[in-house]
Amino acid sequence: MSSTKVLICVKTYPSLSEKYDELVCTAGLTEQGEWIRIFPVPFRKLNYESQYEKWRWIELDLVRNTKDFRPESYRPKNIEKEIKIHDKVDSKHWSLRRKLVLNDVHTNLSELITKAKDKSDRTSLAILKPKEVLDFLWEKCDDEWPKKKIDAIIARQAQGSLFDIEDTRAIFKVVKKLPYKFKYKFITDDDKERTIMIEDWELGALFWKCLKLTNGDEERACMMVKNKYFDWMYKKRDLFFFMGTTLAHHATGKSPFLIIGTFYPPKIDQLSLF
Repeated sequence: MSSTKVLICVKTYPSLSEKYDELVCTAGLTEQGEWIRIFPVPFRKLNYESQYEKWRWIELDLVRNTKDFRPESYRPKNIEKEIKIHDKVDSKHWSLRRKLVLNDVHTNLSELITKAKDKSDRTSLAILKPKEVLDFLWEKCDDEWPKKKIDAIIARQAQGSLFDIEDTRAIFKVVKKLPYKFKYKFITDDDKERTIMIEDWELGALFWKCLKLTNGDEERACMMVKNKYFDWMYKKRDLFFFMGTTLAHHATGKSPFLIIGTFYPPKIDQLSLF
């Protein structure tokens, strides 16, 4: 594919990696309106100038990710090479965002799953319009990353380095693990009730911000996140889900999709105000 311009629509919360320490999955649309997944990206290790934000056009050299059968999956040809940062489609231009993003909206998750399972199709990225959002939920999980994985990352970084393994100041600190799993409960045109996890970096950042504002009160912080993602995004805006499959579960999982981001333009009758 060589040099490609991509409008970044999705950045998932960072996860641990055996090779890169920490990775972020990003996804967006090409100039031709085609979905594309860019992975692996050690995002927080990139030069500051290359750390692109959502709704920014970027340009980089991409090649098919041969370790991933999903058709939208590409990897940076040389992640060390500087990423070109172009214009941002900011929130003043919701009409343009709608035009760019809403060209192929799915309204039936069962049909989307069928496309994902079809070996001649294997759709793994899409935008979905829920028929009704029933609730926004959270579930407590481990507060910390597995100790074995963290120890392995520290040991790997220390190998061949001039600093002692105990000098953790010189070691790249992976992002804090979210202590909750956040989920939407919703139905689509198939009228099946589903509860699906959200892996949006934007949500994770909001949780940490709310936790700070509430002086560490996790329950209040979660309620503040719900206020944004349910009371505002769903009740007051026009909410869509960016959906993506995981490589591990795409072929075997009964329902392989996760919510990897949200799109929440003003409702149509509000657009004149923006």
